[in-house]
Amino acid sequence: MIATYGFNATLTARPGMGDRLVELLLTGLHEGSPGASEYCVVYLVSRSASDPDVVHVTEGWTSEEDHHRIFAGEAAQAIVAQIDGLLAKESEYTDYVPVRGKAAF
Repeated sequence: MIATYGFNATLTARPGMGDRLVELLLTGLHEGSPGASEYCVVYLVSRSASDPDVVHVTEGWTSEEDHHRIFAGEAAQAIVAQIDGLLAKESEYTDYVPVRGKAAF
């Protein structure tokens, strides 16, 4: 499948909570979670090289509608609720339209 919708999110955890935030975001790849959906074709969790409490998530989806539908589900909302409790401030999002690329993990 090809990604036609995507975004990058920058999340800043409360001091010392960066590891927990990364662990929680990676549960998004577990069976039944949003990142494991066939409609999610890119799900990359990265850390800031200079601040361990700053985490970046890059997602690519088959469509914006698929993303919104999957994130309205119970599994995604459970993860989002837990993430909110770890954050020091509002997350920053940059949306984009994927053109072409490569992902191999």
